[in-house]
Amino acid sequence: MLKWVIAAGLVLAMPAMASAQDAEAGKKVFSKCAPCHAIGPGAKNKVGPELNGILGRKAASVEGFNYSAALKGSGLTWDDANLHKWLENPKALVPGNKMLFPGVKDETERNDLIAYIESFKADGSN
Repeated sequence: MLKWVIAAGLVLAMPAMASAQDAEAGKKVFSKCAPCHAIGPGAKNKVGPELNGILGRKAASVEGFNYSAALKGSGLTWDDANLHKWLENPKALVPGNKMLFPGVKDETERNDLIAYIESFKADGSN
């Protein structure tokens, strides 16, 4: 009986553990993205597009950035699920895209990174 109580407690705790995100830790993970992407006040396109206000935005929609045909034709909207898939393996989600980044394989790092990115509004404030 005790095993069932412990197992039930672990199952109930799993969603809370899986959804825990730490934007401050994500800021450190963003250092992997910063050579190509900017975020925050005054962010401009670099090798990759600026990322302010990405949540809910259509893929390939930042003005002034030259996207691959693959990303333009993807039909994606950047929601939490698509950001997770993209950040885990960009080439798997949109084959033929130009992003050379291999992805963030660690789920906790991805959660934290997404929390950081999603903390910025379209104007760069958070």
